[in-house]
Amino acid sequence: MSPDIQIRKCTTLPDFHRCVELQKQVWNESDLETEPYTTFVVANQTGGQVLGAFDGPTMVGFTMALVGVRDKAPYLHSHMTGVLPDYRDRKIGRALKLFQREEALSRDIRLIEWTFDPLETRNAHFNLNRLGAIVRTYIPNFYGITSSPLHRNLPTDRLLAEWHLDSKRTIAAINNLTPDPTPAPATIHIPNLESTESSTSTLQSQIRSEFQSWFSKHYAATSLRFTPAGADYLLQPWSDF
Repeated sequence: MSPDIQIRKCTTLPDFHRCVELQKQVWNESDLETEPYTTFVVANQTGGQVLGAFDGPTMVGFTMALVGVRDKAPYLHSHMTGVLPDYRDRKIGRALKLFQREEALSRDIRLIEWTFDPLETRNAHFNLNRLGAIVRTYIPNFYGITSSPLHRNLPTDRLLAEWHLDSKRTIAAINNLTPDPTPAPATIHIPNLESTESSTSTLQSQIRSEFQSWFSKHYAATSLRFTPAGADYLLQPWSDF
């Protein structure tokens, strides 16, 4: 990442307004579906996170997380992370996530979760391979059908990433330590969307069924492997990671 990019907490109303403007540029959703600046205020006030990436005075990326409790332990749900198009592929998203991890651990929070589209294999690679998250939950149509062109007018099916911040998997991933390749007991193939003869809707229904079937058997998606024809999610029993 360029040394000119700085990551810091956002704590002021001008910061929160910048997050809203950047959100509109990234997702281009209707006003009804755009988070207002007051959501960022509340996230900051109640133990969540609002973090920004800045090129000088200009915000070029942000992440916002809400605090939750599961099994009597606090965790963060990372609701959105966005980077302006001109600043993508410059490791800004990774820098935001690593800052997010350090800030959470400083408060003894050891789990961050977020959702992502299973068809977006670049995101899956980032989440599973580069950060060390795992997936054990498939949520059909999580947000409903939205106005964002990024969602293709499809049901917003999502995988739930679990980022166990001090796990061996996470520490190895963020230190760029590639584990020795091992056979995958199960795989789910995502073809290149540009070349598949199936409609995106048909593909979504197919992989929904596959993920739900493997998750019901107590498997987790733990990595992603790119192939000439697309990408494969690699799954293994929960106890194996």
